[in-house]
Amino acid sequence: MDTLYKMAELSAHAILYFMGILSIVSVSIMIERYFSLKRISASSSGIAKGLKHLIETQDLEQLEKLSKIDQSLEARALVCGLGFAKKHGASGLDELFDSFKAIEKPSLERNLNILGTIASNAPYVGLLGTVLGIMKAFNDLAVAPGQGNEAVMAGIGHALVSTAVGLAVAIPAVSAYNYFNKRVGSVLGNIDATRDLCLAYTKSRRS
Repeated sequence: MDTLYKMAELSAHAILYFMGILSIVSVSIMIERYFSLKRISASSSGIAKGLKHLIETQDLEQLEKLSKIDQSLEARALVCGLGFAKKHGASGLDELFDSFKAIEKPSLERNLNILGTIASNAPYVGLLGTVLGIMKAFNDLAVAPGQGNEAVMAGIGHALVSTAVGLAVAIPAVSAYNYFNKRVGSVLGNIDATRDLCLAYTKSRRS
């Protein structure tokens, strides 16, 4: 039993160091994803306005022009879609865009799975550290009962630090994870819009 309590004491300290590592990893991913998705979103804003203008004016002849003047991810999808539609028509166009999204999506979501894992599990890791710390505090009281309630309260207070650290790591990670997923969803939504416009353009040329 004494061995178990000694392991609990060591584990409580190790968990705090582990939480520090998780915090560094989380912040690093947030910084990298922020600048990467900011660059992608900035290039996407132009074609998004162009697509909206095409929908409002229904001037699908400008679709090819839009694909040539823009260098965004959506413009690349548009070039692929138009090229495919000219050769093969509308048949298979949906599958082409699905394949394009499947290829590009991992780069858009790079490391977001790690950020999501940290966001969902950091509170539990912190709680584990708190439980181990409380175990140590009560063991100290049992071994040296003369220490009084003050020593136990101090030990529990130190143990609760793990929970606080876990929440401090998880809350920004959750917010960033949701924010980045929204950015990725916006880009993928634009690609879906280019697919629909390619279909409309192909059908209009046939008629």
